[in-house]
Amino acid sequence: MRRVFLDTEFTKLNQYEYKLISLALVVADGPEFYVELTDVWEEADCSDFVLEIVLPQLDLDTRGRTTEKARAELLAFLKALGPAEIISDAPGWDWPLLVWLAGPKGLPENVLAGRIGSPIEEAEYLGPEPPHHALLDARLVASLTDR
Repeated sequence: MRRVFLDTEFTKLNQYEYKLISLALVVADGPEFYVELTDVWEEADCSDFVLEIVLPQLDLDTRGRTTEKARAELLAFLKALGPAEIISDAPGWDWPLLVWLAGPKGLPENVLAGRIGSPIEEAEYLGPEPPHHALLDARLVASLTDR
């Protein structure tokens, strides 16, 4: 079973109001999926932190997708992986956004959520603060836990 590392960026730290900005899935030494959404959030939805740190790192011209297009690409990526276990260092925030992006039909049957945990804490990460970019953060988590 492949271990797939999930990270997201979103508009604010409020799970009743937050909206997905970007999502990354990384297989250590393997394929990656990264998307930035263009149609579900606006700058007015974002916290000051997101405005200052997250948004300047986006490349919407290259990576931007509508939710419909992102959903199709996400599901195709996940199905192509075969049996996959999703791992996140912030499952309470990331997992609901992954499921939301997957849409009403849900995640493919080959995707399991059984091992969601806190790999950064387990790895006793002592490096600099993560960059708060979904793809770079997912790569970091993958590098710390798949050694």
